[in-house]
Amino acid sequence: MSIAPPDRQLHAAAFMICAMAVIGVIDNFIAPLSRHIGLWQFHLMRAAIAWPLVAVLPLLGLGGLMPVRFWAVALRSLLVGISMLFYFSALAMMPIAQALAGLFTSPIFILLISAGVMGQRVSIWRISAVAFGFIGIILVLQPNPSDFDMTALIPVCAGFFYALGAIATRRLCVGESTVALLAGMWVTLGFLGAVGTLTLMIFPMWQPGDEVRFFTRPWVWPMSDALPLILLQAIGSVCGVFMIIKAYQLGEPSYVSVFEYSVMIFGPLFAWLAFAQPIGGWQVLGIIFIASAGIIIALRSR
Repeated sequence: MSIAPPDRQLHAAAFMICAMAVIGVIDNFIAPLSRHIGLWQFHLMRAAIAWPLVAVLPLLGLGGLMPVRFWAVALRSLLVGISMLFYFSALAMMPIAQALAGLFTSPIFILLISAGVMGQRVSIWRISAVAFGFIGIILVLQPNPSDFDMTALIPVCAGFFYALGAIATRRLCVGESTVALLAGMWVTLGFLGAVGTLTLMIFPMWQPGDEVRFFTRPWVWPMSDALPLILLQAIGSVCGVFMIIKAYQLGEPSYVSVFEYSVMIFGPLFAWLAFAQPIGGWQVLGIIFIASAGIIIALRSR
């Protein structure tokens, strides 16, 4: 694989850092959004707004909307969609630093699945990265054995399914347009949102006093309070993913992926500045450990 010229690598890094800054900011608004609507309504409405924006991307020369292998793109989209359900549920329940830490365990899961299931050889560097990442998870999530809360595992589940989605992308979706993959993800998220909304209409789980239950809240109308935040999420997500696509088009993937970890700076920093959301010293250290693990894995994958 040829390495892109230095100027293109710098441009790729700039696009990725800008994308992570956008995502790190907009994901902070999931917690206030969760006070107005539920998870399923959010995904359905956000996807409905994002679909027309994604449909414009082929006009910009970024690839076609139709997949080459429908089943492969559908499987990958389902795995990523499930990951996003866990991730956004976590954002409504806990500080963004914890949610991001769980999501960014995905490189560790990729390595474990590649070695344990696919039989790939693993270097000592990458084994060390897994150990670093595991320590980081413990430091950020800070589980209490005497008072264990299953919600601490929700962002880790997001990381696991995101890892499966990444493996499916590499193994099954070679040659697929990035726009087709993006469109598949949005269609799947919209479909999951519709299924969840209909399920809660038929089998309601909402009880008085459940105002904080983002996962079980049924359709809310009117949603004038939530609509600005949904628009922010939809437009910001499409812009952020557009810049991620551009970054990977310009630079070497193993180089560009390192800069994805900048979201673990932007997200908690904005949460602290805008919402006074505290983050402890041990959690900061845990974030550094997880980011270091991902960087080591990315660099040793060249």
